[in-house]
Amino acid sequence: MSEYLDNMTGMQDGFERLWTPHRLVYIEDLQKPPTDDCVFCDAPNKSDEDGLIVKRGVTAYVLLNLFPYNAGHLLVCPYRHVATYDKATLEETAEIALLTQQAMATIEATSRAHGFNIGMNQGQVAGAGIAEHLHQHIVPRWRNDSNFFPIIAQTKAIPKLLGEVRETIATNWIDGV
Repeated sequence: MSEYLDNMTGMQDGFERLWTPHRLVYIEDLQKPPTDDCVFCDAPNKSDEDGLIVKRGVTAYVLLNLFPYNAGHLLVCPYRHVATYDKATLEETAEIALLTQQAMATIEATSRAHGFNIGMNQGQVAGAGIAEHLHQHIVPRWRNDSNFFPIIAQTKAIPKLLGEVRETIATNWIDGV
């Protein structure tokens, strides 16, 4: 088989390929049985690099989405395991709002985003992938950042690796908003 592949290396078949080996984690995770572990409770116990954390606050923190829609797709989570916004404390909601503003300023400064989608899906029926732990999405958007991949191939092309994005955002975080 190896000899066959070696002879085929220069041949073209008319297709362009977008290699996304990082998506294998997502595919493999879908095959695993569900656990009681909460990724948003576990992340703060890891190093910032391993937890993809870009900013730690007092009652909430910011991390990269492991399966981003766009480069710089962030999540703002309270440390406390609480499912919905109405169960969060005033301190938690205030810090989630502040961290969201700081995240937007940081991404505008580092990536020149033209806009943002910000939102929370409350409950599984509303589309929350992890309904048990409150989290707010911050998705940076750029003019012309959409194409046919998500619609036709259910694939999103992400131009930067998560580690690079985490490092850029974390080292350039803007505290004063």
